[in-house]
Amino acid sequence: MFIIAYILEGIATVLGLALSIYYYLLLARVLISWVNPDPYNQIVVFLRQMTDPILEPLRRVFLPLTMQIRVDLSPILAFFIIVFLQKSLVGMLFHIAYMLK
Repeated sequence: MFIIAYILEGIATVLGLALSIYYYLLLARVLISWVNPDPYNQIVVFLRQMTDPILEPLRRVFLPLTMQIRVDLSPILAFFIIVFLQKSLVGMLFHIAYMLK
């Protein structure tokens, strides 16, 4: 059983790291959007390619709700989802791994 515990611990570690990296990529995109960046800059293109697969479905859900205030709330919801997954899913995987040891 300890082998499964270490596998789960590794999965939890990699998932937590991936979520943290995605959190900072999303934060960079939000901060860069405040300064009117060049849309052809390679950093801006990279950030859009990395974050659009998550932000676009959230925009489709929240665009009708935010049309009145004209503010894109999809990054805020994405931040909430990332933190929720880090605290719940990653924490649960670590707890299960600890219980199996």
